[in-house]
Amino acid sequence: MLMDNVTGWIKKLIEAGVSLIALAIVIQVIFGTGAAFLPGDVIASLTGIIGSLGAAGLVGLIAAALIYKIFTR
Repeated sequence: MLMDNVTGWIKKLIEAGVSLIALAIVIQVIFGTGAAFLPGDVIASLTGIIGSLGAAGLVGLIAAALIYKIFTR
């Protein structure tokens, strides 16, 4: 019962985080990298993460698959 509660909260936090990232991407596309209410270059950070996963070869592919599995639950 407690574990289901904790799992539910974690899922909701992940959903909220993904929504915030999507909102930050849309805001950066509309207002550019100089948007005063964004802490940095969100799109560059994401492309850097994706690039590092791609450069890691098989380990990056496995990590990407695990991230995909987490988000599609």
